[in-house]
Amino acid sequence: MNASGYRESLYEAFADTQGDLESQVSTALELGREYLSLGVGFLTHVEDETQEIVQAVGDHQLIQPGETCPLDRAYCRRTVEVEEALAVQHAASSSKVSDRAIRTFEFETYIGARVEVDGAVYGTVCFADGPVRDQRFSEAEELFVELLAKLVGRSIERREYEQELRRRADRLAREKQRVDGIAENSLDIIFRVSPAATFTYVSAAVVRVLGYDPESLVGSPFSDYLAESSVEAAYRAHSSILDGAAFERLELTFLDAEGDSVAIEVNATPIREDEEIVGIQGVGRDVTARKERERELQVKNRAMDEAEVGISLTDATDPDRPLVYVNDGFGRLTGYDPDEMLGRGTHFLQGPATDPDAVATLEAAMAAEEPVTVEVVHYRADGSPFWNRVQSSPIENDAGTVTHYLTVQDDVTDRKRTERLVRLLNRVLRHNLRNDIIPFMAFGEMLERGEHDAVDLGARIEASASTLVELSDKARDLKQSAQRDPLPERLETAALVDRVADAFRDHGSATIETTVRTERGICAGAELDRALSELVENALEHGADGAESRVDISAVDDGEWVVITVSDDGPGIEAVESTVLESGRETQLEHGSGLGLWLVNWLVTQYGGSFQVQEGEEGGTVARIRVPGIDVDTPVDEVARPPTVLFQ
Repeated sequence: MNASGYRESLYEAFADTQGDLESQVSTALELGREYLSLGVGFLTHVEDETQEIVQAVGDHQLIQPGETCPLDRAYCRRTVEVEEALAVQHAASSSKVSDRAIRTFEFETYIGARVEVDGAVYGTVCFADGPVRDQRFSEAEELFVELLAKLVGRSIERREYEQELRRRADRLAREKQRVDGIAENSLDIIFRVSPAATFTYVSAAVVRVLGYDPESLVGSPFSDYLAESSVEAAYRAHSSILDGAAFERLELTFLDAEGDSVAIEVNATPIREDEEIVGIQGVGRDVTARKERERELQVKNRAMDEAEVGISLTDATDPDRPLVYVNDGFGRLTGYDPDEMLGRGTHFLQGPATDPDAVATLEAAMAAEEPVTVEVVHYRADGSPFWNRVQSSPIENDAGTVTHYLTVQDDVTDRKRTERLVRLLNRVLRHNLRNDIIPFMAFGEMLERGEHDAVDLGARIEASASTLVELSDKARDLKQSAQRDPLPERLETAALVDRVADAFRDHGSATIETTVRTERGICAGAELDRALSELVENALEHGADGAESRVDISAVDDGEWVVITVSDDGPGIEAVESTVLESGRETQLEHGSGLGLWLVNWLVTQYGGSFQVQEGEEGGTVARIRVPGIDVDTPVDEVARPPTVLFQ
């Protein structure tokens, strides 16, 4: 057979694309050995610098399927590096074969070509023999080996491709089986819909969710099972998916077999075959229970958001326990914008009058993850203090870990003010009245013994009685003020100052001067006349002795406030009364003027203001009230402030 005949036979060996690759390679190797008149033919696979014999014909101990050797000891080391066939007539005299390879295999004659699979080196096809070849390999012989290598490479590519197809088909079959199993056992409804909007498949979950037999739905329009309110939305989604879009979390209302509404959340995507959309597949989940929980949660959230009391959530996992939620009530309570409070700890509410012991109690309970209730003085955004009743409770997650604290804040300033007033009045009744009754007992003994000057004794009895009457009047005023609801209105500052000053201008030889440097009014109740009158009366009573006394009344702006000051040139307020107003302790109140200052403090703080009494820099007493200012066009409701704590 000539060279052409061997090539034809080689093509025929690989012509059957369904044939067995091993048989084809074996036939080709035999043809090559015969054509080249060499004793051994073999196919190798080269990987990681190692040569492995895949198939072999001929008789050689080391050229057997499965035998391996390092590539640097193999004849084909150079073969894999060149594109054409590598031919060696006399290996011992050639630089193309290493001495190590010759010592290992003892081939003097060798010819081989590189086998490529998918563009990468797979290995080699080689032929060899022990003796030296008499003549060089011809070009036809080299082309034959190269052709054989190409045909082997293509056959290996085809086999690997077919194997990959089989593996892919197996995977798809297993995946389909798995998906079918999931679909039939899923709690969600798996469905497919045709372009004509009819069901082509519905999983068994539809029995549990809607009460329908899956087979009965196939071929029917999905609109037959929708509530009328959802039909239009469903058809819009169907049309959009057929245009290539996908839908997630589309909520539709279906009607079950009993006619009841069921909320179904649908996720759907197009089904493509050769880039053509041939249908729709998706998942429907019954969210009726979730929707009901969401509605309940919305009601609860709305109740929290709209509650009159302050409600907040703090993050228990952060050492600073920052606020993560505050309702509008908390904003109204503190005067801060709810958004600006988020992310901050609640320490910004504390101020000079905040009791550190109350704060420590709150912190210790939170550290111990226990509920706690404390009443503590906090400060609003405008700096005004108020009594805050803080109730904090830990909130646990499903694992039992405290993740948040729910805190309810309530303004209890009115109650705390009343409690303090009750303590004061009880103190006066127990202490002051008892002390003032003692002189009457002494007067009685003097009358019994006849040891008295009738005129002097009468004067003394009258003075003591007047003190009791004054004390009783002040106590009554305080009680009535406490029982009266505050009614803020716009008071003209200049008119208020002039009215009070005019009422006392005929008081002996005293001079009353007024200064008003503000165009703003005062947001308070009519009781402010009573408070200012009390201060002027005190100033006149404690004015300079033996000389013409002077009382100054001034009103000036101080930011959002109007400050009214009453000062005199007398000896100054008694230290006892000043201390009471500054510290808030109702001790050692021994005369009616103390109750008068209490009354002023009560009336001013009732409208969110503050009151201070102190000795003037050049002697005398300076009493200062600070009340909310109001412009002419501003509504009272926008300026009116809640009561603040006493003694501030």
